[in-house]
Amino acid sequence: MQTILVVVHLLLALGLIGLVLMQHGKGADAGAAFGAGASGTVFGASGAANFLSRTTAVLAALFFITSLALAWFAMQSGERPGVMDSVVFDQAVPTAPVSEVPVVPGADAVEGGSEVPVIAEPKVEAAGEEPQKSE
Repeated sequence: MQTILVVVHLLLALGLIGLVLMQHGKGADAGAAFGAGASGTVFGASGAANFLSRTTAVLAALFFITSLALAWFAMQSGERPGVMDSVVFDQAVPTAPVSEVPVVPGADAVEGGSEVPVIAEPKVEAAGEEPQKSE
């Protein structure tokens, strides 16, 4: 059933492409003034626009219906195994050792026994005072 639906879908797509290519645009009407006026008499007095546009609309509706039907069949088939599901990894991937906190050189003399050094906050000077120089 699904194969028949795919074939019908493909034929509808090719028919749509052919019908769209057979239709002429709005700029093609200017050519009728220069002697190409008999081109619209093949499909009757109303011209090809009504016949081709209605046929295109019907084929487009059938194309959308077959698209939805194919999508429904794809959802019912379940999940297929992927390409990477059949790959077997023989070796474990090596990992680098991770340290918790990087050690700062000279952090042994920090108060409290912590490995993280304490940075003194800068002293804010009041307006009008000269900054003190530390030597």
